[in-house]
Amino acid sequence: MTSPEPEPPELPTPPSAARTDDHAFAAWSATVAGDLLTRVRAEGLEGRELKDAGDAAAHELLMTLCAVHRPDDAVMSEESAASIDDAGRLTAKRVWIVDPLDGTREFSEPPRDDWAVHVALWEDGELVAGAVAQPGLHTTFDTGHPPLVPPRSSERPRIAVSRTRPPAFVEGLALELRADLVPMGSAGAKVISVVRDVTDAYVHAGGQYEWDSAAPVAVARAAGLHTSRIDGSPLVYNQRDVLLPDLVVCRPELADSILDYIGRVGLR
Repeated sequence: MTSPEPEPPELPTPPSAARTDDHAFAAWSATVAGDLLTRVRAEGLEGRELKDAGDAAAHELLMTLCAVHRPDDAVMSEESAASIDDAGRLTAKRVWIVDPLDGTREFSEPPRDDWAVHVALWEDGELVAGAVAQPGLHTTFDTGHPPLVPPRSSERPRIAVSRTRPPAFVEGLALELRADLVPMGSAGAKVISVVRDVTDAYVHAGGQYEWDSAAPVAVARAAGLHTSRIDGSPLVYNQRDVLLPDLVVCRPELADSILDYIGRVGLR
């Protein structure tokens, strides 16, 4: 006798606001995906097994939530990157851009908290809603309740950079601004570190995709921070080529100095 198939897990029920409000849906879906990842992290898996389990669980949940609660919208997810051009997103009016687990390396290294879940909505050419859940901080940052950036608490500027691949020019930028470099994991965590006054800027070049920055950039813009490519041009989403390899997110008063320096030295 064969064993019966296990019942699929019950889907979380959205609050009433999330049924119709895109900001609320982004915040709720990112939060429940983060809760699921916290449970996966507690199951005793390690290394690649933990990374794969987290990626798969959060992706499946977010894709299902979008299909159930936003059935008419297209979805672009990092975990389905191979088929993103088959989803009709390039002709869609509305596209959810999600990263089910940003900072997979950090997720697999408990108790690190610099990993996140990203959910953003692109509509008619613009990011119109977004949320970044950081389960390690027990907080979701979203555009429906734009975060208030605290007054700067450090005399020296602080620049968030990648733990593993900081751009070569950033050391010169730090010297130029008399700034300190703060390495950390997830792109979302780095952007949100500026929102939280843990750092004052995040500068990256050398490889990212739209899902790495869409939701964090939406939240940063809602909070009044500067966001751009490193040449100062706008960050544009839902493109045929989803590579979006560089960005600057910073307090507005630092933007001119950062972009001027990058313009003078070029990419190295």
